[in-house]
Amino acid sequence: MLFNSFEFALFLPIIFLLYWIIGGQNIRWQNVLILIGSYFFYGAWDSRFLILILLSSLIDYYAGIIIDKSSSHLKKKIILWLSIVWNLGVLFIFKYYNFFIESLGQLLELDPQSSLYTSFQIILPVGLSFYTFQTLSYTIDVYRGKIKPTHKLLEFLCFVSFFPQLVAGPIERASFLLPQFFKERKFDTLLAKEGLRQVLWGLFKKMVIADNLALAVNEIFANPESFQSLELFYGLVLFYFQIYCDFSGYADVAIGTAKLLGFRLSINFNLPHFAESIPDFWRKWNITLSRWFRDYVHIPLLKNRKRNIYTNSAGLFVTFFLIGLWHGANWTFIAFGVIHAAYMIGNRIKTDYLRANKLKTGTPRVLSIGITFILVVLSIVFFRAPTISIAWNILSRIFSMLPDNDFETLIGMNLLFLPLMLLLELVLRNKEYPFQNLQMHIPKIGRWCIYYIFVYFILRYGGPKESFIYFQF
Repeated sequence: MLFNSFEFALFLPIIFLLYWIIGGQNIRWQNVLILIGSYFFYGAWDSRFLILILLSSLIDYYAGIIIDKSSSHLKKKIILWLSIVWNLGVLFIFKYYNFFIESLGQLLELDPQSSLYTSFQIILPVGLSFYTFQTLSYTIDVYRGKIKPTHKLLEFLCFVSFFPQLVAGPIERASFLLPQFFKERKFDTLLAKEGLRQVLWGLFKKMVIADNLALAVNEIFANPESFQSLELFYGLVLFYFQIYCDFSGYADVAIGTAKLLGFRLSINFNLPHFAESIPDFWRKWNITLSRWFRDYVHIPLLKNRKRNIYTNSAGLFVTFFLIGLWHGANWTFIAFGVIHAAYMIGNRIKTDYLRANKLKTGTPRVLSIGITFILVVLSIVFFRAPTISIAWNILSRIFSMLPDNDFETLIGMNLLFLPLMLLLELVLRNKEYPFQNLQMHIPKIGRWCIYYIFVYFILRYGGPKESFIYFQF
């Protein structure tokens, strides 16, 4: 069930009305409704995978309890590793098995008909990478003693399957989201209005901007040989904003929907295109995923090790290699991760050198933002191209500086709303989203005019309905 679908437009009001009819004093029945609604929402994709999310939830629920009760450190560690093996094993089988087998077969030059070269037609369960990381972080945090495990199965199942953020995040920590299922939730008119405004803004970014940008991006990547240097670079810029509006639009709808039910979710984007460095970019892009890898991969890798250029570089390489691999079972995603590892290592070396010599960069802020943006844009060719050879071909054509012939045609493709979005985000950059606190600055009639204008934009200029890009991850 897509957020930008007619089915969701029916589903959400029904859940909303039933939820508040039950009332905030009946927390358990509200949670029952959330669980039923979340499983219905997820089952609408493919009901066969409901057993998988239920099984993952049960394993980590009981793993947390056993780890907490056990007095043996060895037993705690065994249970933790059983949880890790289960979660990563499921992820490997459904997402990476075929990629691993096919890559191994090519490396060993095996005959594709060989019995050793066996792949399967496996459907990737939607949202698997997201809820797997969410449950895994719960077990790890219990093992580390950062949180106490819950003994309430219903609330834990809700935490794992909460439908607003189930499919594509934000990846929530149990310490933040799980306690909200135990608190009394009273209807808050202001929070509900805020949620509706954020949903509207998210749908605008997804349907009006991202889905229309997809028309130009698809045309360019379908036949890159037909385009020259500036056109291809322009196509990469458009793809950056397509994926940004697609993913951050999803996050806005998710966060806004949660607010309608009295919940708070983590911010997942903070104007990454205005980042002043690559580390700053990763602090602003897919924030919950970046923090997950920082806390559960990067920091543990460097724990109890002497910090120097070699260990720091190795830790960054492994972390970003895995970030690339997390995004998909393709060498292009691994290349994307390795490139950003190189960016991060280069930035660390530069920073350490400047600090050691007590120097300042002296680079103007605007120039830093521009350089960072160009580096990110060039790297995402590996995010979009189906193979590394095609990605390199596009990059080589960009740097060949071939003259462009049909640039005007691409510029003319329905891009009116991208500058509007960027202007609103820049001017209102201190807000969680541009419509936040609108009632404090604009009279009621003005606010409703703005809302209706954006609803009109969505209905009139919404591009062909596209699935959310991050659903494939």
